[in-house]
Amino acid sequence: MFKQARKWLEDRKLSRLPVSREQWEQAVAPWPVAARYQGPDRQRLYDATLRFLLRKELASGGGFELNDAQRLLIATMAVVPVLELGLDWYDGWYTMIVYEDTFVTPDGGMDEFGVVHEEGRALAGEAWLQGPVILSWGDILQASSEDGYNVVLHELAHKLDMLDDGPNGAPPLHHGMDRERWHEVFTNAWQALQGAEQRGEAFLDPYALEDPGEFFAVATEGFFESPDYLRGVLPEVYEQLALFYRQRPTG
Repeated sequence: MFKQARKWLEDRKLSRLPVSREQWEQAVAPWPVAARYQGPDRQRLYDATLRFLLRKELASGGGFELNDAQRLLIATMAVVPVLELGLDWYDGWYTMIVYEDTFVTPDGGMDEFGVVHEEGRALAGEAWLQGPVILSWGDILQASSEDGYNVVLHELAHKLDMLDDGPNGAPPLHHGMDRERWHEVFTNAWQALQGAEQRGEAFLDPYALEDPGEFFAVATEGFFESPDYLRGVLPEVYEQLALFYRQRPTG
C-alpha cells in the first residue's frame, strides 16, 4: 500500500517536474555508459533518474552551484546500479552533497567507519552509514576517462554494501545467490590482486585492497564502466556482480 501511494504521489510530481527528455539526453551524452541503455531500458533509466531526483536532495557543498545538467548526470549515474533492483534500495538516506573539487575532512574528524583521523583527508567521495553521500564534481567528470573509474558508482556501491552489517563487501544477496560462493569468489580475487600488486602488475586499482568494502566498490566501478575488462581479468567476480545487479553489461 505504501509503495503504491508513493508511486502515485511521484507520478503527480513527475508531471510537474521542469525537465524534458531532451535535457536529460544532452546531460548524459558525455557518459559512454548511458549509451548502453537503449529502447525500453533507456526509457526506464530516464524515468528512474527523475524519480531519484524527487526522492533525494542534491545539495551544493562549499558554495559550489549545481546546474540542472549536472544534477541529471549525477542522478543517472546513481540510478544505473539499481535499475533492475529498484530505487527502494536507496531508502534510508536523503542527501548527496557535491563539492566543486576534492574536499578535505576536518582535523580530528571521524570517518564513515567510526575511525578518528588526526589530520584532515582529501577525498573524491565518501558515503556515510545512515548519512549523506559526498562527491567531488571534478572527479565525477573523470568518469570513463580511465578503465573502471567512477566515483558516483563507487560511493553508491558503498551505500548498497551498508545495507547488510555495514560496509563489509557483502551486500544483501538475492534469493538463490550463495553467500559462501560470494565470499569464496571475492576472497580469491582479493588474494590474486594482492599478489599482482606486490609484483607491480595490479589489474585493478590497488585501492581495492584497503578493505573488503573498497574491493566491492572498485569492482562495481569496473563492472559498469569497463565490463569487458573486468570479465576478462576476474570472470567469477563479474558473474557474481551480474547476479547481484541483475545486469550483464557485456551483453
